[in-house]
Order: sequence, then structure tokens, then C-alpha cells
Amino acid sequence: MEGKKSRGYAWAISAGVNAALAAISAKLFSSQVIKYGMVIIFNVTMWGCYVNSLKALSSLQATVTNFAANFLSSGLAGFFLFEEALPFQWFAGALLIVIGVFILSKSSIERKASTD
Repeated sequence: MEGKKSRGYAWAISAGVNAALAAISAKLFSSQVIKYGMVIIFNVTMWGCYVNSLKALSSLQATVTNFAANFLSSGLAGFFLFEEALPFQWFAGALLIVIGVFILSKSSIERKASTD
């Protein structure tokens, strides 16, 4: 079960990174055909990874992990590739998001036994 969960987190992180790559490719390429093609490819890949993460994780865990990976990779790509400024609030928010993902990853959803 633990291996299935770790694969689920890997799929969710991959989905978040692919979503960030879609946004990066929209800014990076000047040719409209390449730009739209890359955005479509990364978004289709992102959805495939996200669906696979939902097979191993709860929807809350998959969504929050996907969001965190997207937020962190988009922000860091903006900083390193496009020389955008990252204020202190971004780092504080990123830390809180990572802590939240860690807490969610340690939680487990217990199913109640039916008494009917």
C-alpha cells in the first residue's frame, strides 16, 4: 500500500510540473504553432498524470500535491528563466504549502464500518 501511495505522489508531482511546463512554454516560444502545440501536449500529459495520481491517492491529497508542485515549479521557473522577482511572501506561502502537503501525506482517511 505504501508503494502505491508513493507512486501516487510521484504522479501528482509530475502533473504539477507538466502544468508549469505548459505555462512556461506559452511564455518561452514565439511561434504560435509551437506555443499552442506545446501547451496542448503538456496539458494532456498533466491530465494523464493527475488521473494516475487519483488512482493511488485521495482526491484532496492528489489535488493539493499537484497544486504545490505547480506553484513551486512555476515560481522557480519565473525566477530562474524569466528573472522575475520573488518577494518574501512567496517563500512564506511556499513553505506553508509544503508543510500542508506533508501533513496531508501523513494523514489517512479511515473508512467507517457500516452498521446497517
